Amino acid sequence: MSEIKRTLTIAGNDSSGGAGLAADLKTFTEFGCYGQVAVTTLVSMDPDNNWSHNVFPIELDVVKQQLTTVLASEKPLAAVKTGMIGTVELVHLVAETIERNQLKNVVIDPVLVCKGEDEVLNPETADALREKLVPLADVVTPNLFEAAVLAQTDPIKSIEDMEEAAKKIHALGAKHIVIKGGKALDDAQAIDLYYDGETFEVLATDKVNHGHNHGAGCTFAAAITAGLANDLSVKDAIHQAKDFVTAAIASGFAYNQYVGAVYHSAVRFK
Repeated sequence: MSEIKRTLTIAGNDSSGGAGLAADLKTFTEFGCYGQVAVTTLVSMDPDNNWSHNVFPIELDVVKQQLTTVLASEKPLAAVKTGMIGTVELVHLVAETIERNQLKNVVIDPVLVCKGEDEVLNPETADALREKLVPLADVVTPNLFEAAVLAQTDPIKSIEDMEEAAKKIHALGAKHIVIKGGKALDDAQAIDLYYDGETFEVLATDKVNHGHNHGAGCTFAAAITAGLANDLSVKDAIHQAKDFVTAAIASGFAYNQYVGAVYHSAVRFK
């Protein structure tokens, strides 16, 4: 049996199963990792109110106790991913945990909004992420909106805008940046941008037109995390993750009239 690679996600629960910790744990499993979670938030959706989101933060001490349990293993964590971290106090707790325990292969997915929303859940939390967590990131994976918030730029509308934001996020201390442009920038292709502090690489695939992409961002970041846990280079982990999430989107399904979810086992079964 190969060596067990423990991976941790510090994230919220998406009750629909497409995103959040459900996406992370399913993705970790697909890559042979032993996934664990510290739950930060519970999120439900209201089918009687246009799928509006209800967000229920977990108490800080409860998150702290979860992290204590995760860190009590004799086997070290191979990689860590963060997702929805909804309060300044929780950002500080996570940052302190990463630093105190010298955790490696840290992937920060700076979840600032719920799917379908266009306002930051908590502006003070965005500031704390920028100041406390981004500098600890081996890889940070914002979408276009989140990249603009972290870089404090105007809305991103082009690859050139993505490059400028990536430079500013790298200047905050993140070692590697992947800005998830997805379907927003081009009619024919899904475009992401990778920056390692020296060179840019555009990651482009043909766009899947059915729109069943709920959870794609979380899944992409979780796949990078698993790749790092399995000793891939950052670049190879990102390329592997891009292929993985593209397949998950292509095999996605209509959850209901409001949302379509990615299928995390697509590579294995399809």
